[in-house]
Amino acid sequence: MKALVYHGPGQRRWEEKPRPSMTKPTDAVVRITHTTICGTDLHILKGDVPAVEDGRTLGHEGVGVVEEVGDGVSHIQVGDEVLISCITSCGRCDYCKRGLYAHCRDGGWILGHLIDGTQAEYVRIPHADNSLHRLPKDMDRAAAVMLSDILPTGHEIGALNGEVGLGDTVAIVGAGPIGLAALMTSRFYSPARIIMIDPDENRLAMAKQLGATDTIARDPLDAIDELTGGEGVDVAMEAVGIPETFDICQRIVRPGGHIANIGVHGKSVEFRLQDLWIKNVTVRTGLVNTNTTPVLMRIVEAGGVEPAGLVTHRFKLDDIEKAYDVFSRASKEQAIKMLLTAE
Repeated sequence: MKALVYHGPGQRRWEEKPRPSMTKPTDAVVRITHTTICGTDLHILKGDVPAVEDGRTLGHEGVGVVEEVGDGVSHIQVGDEVLISCITSCGRCDYCKRGLYAHCRDGGWILGHLIDGTQAEYVRIPHADNSLHRLPKDMDRAAAVMLSDILPTGHEIGALNGEVGLGDTVAIVGAGPIGLAALMTSRFYSPARIIMIDPDENRLAMAKQLGATDTIARDPLDAIDELTGGEGVDVAMEAVGIPETFDICQRIVRPGGHIANIGVHGKSVEFRLQDLWIKNVTVRTGLVNTNTTPVLMRIVEAGGVEPAGLVTHRFKLDDIEKAYDVFSRASKEQAIKMLLTAE
């Protein structure tokens, strides 16, 4: 089979690899029909995730058809069209029983990280009963792929960790795919205002289409001060993963507010604890657990949110290296999400 393989920082190649086989009775093998590229994949290629070894197939999002199941799989059958969760969960360990699937003792974020991932023609999925979701027949497959990672991440690590509430003023720093997913899912909780901050005017235009009330391209501190009458925001979400954007969140949050860090950080940030403690600010970080994926699937199926609108570029799976080139120049190419299709 063909797969997108990591060969060290800055090195990737679409190449032949052996087709995966089941190693445990709880495994399934899925033939990929649709997948995408995540900002985390770019972090890996920059060398920010040293646990990823040379030879690893990248990718942790996708939709496909089940080709094989182990004897220990009871809820998923051969021929099922399934959503692949970016988080693998056994459902039995102490962390899974607490809903912390991200820290499953035999799973977590392992696809495209510690085991071969979904940017391939086939992928092995451990703990298939808990890590795959059978798809409704009528669900748009582009929308389904967004349910693998970015929609639950925006919801859980953004809207829920930020405790977005009725009438709140929310600021999201970074209007990339995750920031836009946080925007879409924050609207479930009826904030009065959602302010998107990003230097890219194209992304801000999409944010407006998705429901942002205000957008800021420059001088965010002064602009937030003016928009809020000097009060600051109730919820500040960091959706980039660099020190500068985290610092903006620290500076714009109001007393009693919440900072929700969604971005993947590759180096330390300056934590302004001397300013935050006296303001009774709550700071939360996290890796998505995907425990809200089933309810998000129902919302997407009912038309309550349309994540397929985040797809700006479509490629055949065989053209994945070209898709990476486009995604790595996202601003120039006006790219948000790639959809790669094998069929």
